[in-house]
Amino acid sequence: MSRVSIFGAGAWGTALAIVLGRKGVHEVRLWAREQEVCDVIASRQVNDVFLPGCPIPKSVSVTTQYEFCIQGADIVVCAVPSQHCRLIFQQIKKYLQPHMLLVSATKGLEQSSLLRMTSVIGEVVGGETSAPRVGALSGPSFAKEVAQGDPTAITIASEDAALAQTVQQTFSDASFRVYRNDDVTGVELGGALKNVVAIAAGVCNGLGLGHNSIAALITRGLAEITRLVVACGGREQTMAGLAGLGDLVLTCTGELSRNRSVGVELGRGRKLPEILTNMRGTVAEGIFTTYAAVGLARAQGIEMPITEQMHSILRDGKPPREAIHELMTRSAKSESKLDS
Repeated sequence: MSRVSIFGAGAWGTALAIVLGRKGVHEVRLWAREQEVCDVIASRQVNDVFLPGCPIPKSVSVTTQYEFCIQGADIVVCAVPSQHCRLIFQQIKKYLQPHMLLVSATKGLEQSSLLRMTSVIGEVVGGETSAPRVGALSGPSFAKEVAQGDPTAITIASEDAALAQTVQQTFSDASFRVYRNDDVTGVELGGALKNVVAIAAGVCNGLGLGHNSIAALITRGLAEITRLVVACGGREQTMAGLAGLGDLVLTCTGELSRNRSVGVELGRGRKLPEILTNMRGTVAEGIFTTYAAVGLARAQGIEMPITEQMHSILRDGKPPREAIHELMTRSAKSESKLDS
């Protein structure tokens, strides 16, 4: 039996708590920022705010207190939005113990530093003589389907083989299959950057474009993600796996994707501030990731035309149809996988 602490009671954090709770062998504590969410889960065993209709096992307890959530934990999972990851670990750092395994379940980049989440955690928690035992959980997974028990496969990435094996064994069950990977850079960047392409896929849908357009976008999106992954030290092979192609296809085509939904509304002519106002507290990580990805690509000298166009739409209000036209009329290229 393991005690697992999950920070973040949004849809994904709640779904992970359900996965662990339904096994019946783990004690799971879920931290919620909002008192309203905490009260609803405590009284009804369901998160009506972020994951309605999905019962939460009674082995899952909910709290707004950092210390209670983390006390005695074997595994600490962070499932908060990327821009809050640093603050959470600054708050809980004093409660962490050397034996605890730290897992990021957030798919994003920190906008201010351009860092991946495990790097953010390492900066906050790591000391001069020791580094935290940390991994990244990623892959094609809509929270609602995971909570419903639909068969799902994801990846735990860590350079710490023992951590990866422990997390794999802790989370895996008959409907939630966890694979191991030691390419943390590739897994985290793949999970973050696919959200940018998903916004672009939504734009195509909102403009009324067909399947040809989406197929081209996914394929060339994968190529530009791979270029940046390799430049940052990740492996090209990782992008053919769950955290690469798998997550990209899901997020670009699935109607449950918040990032795709943002793109759809942009394609229909709505402005970003209006779209964000109507999201009611949920987060589309691809917006922040687009800003960070452009900075990271420029720092690495990598061309990412799809990401650049999404950046212009999101930051500058560029008309989506104009962005698509510019992508289609760029200078002719060879279809080498890493060509731009």
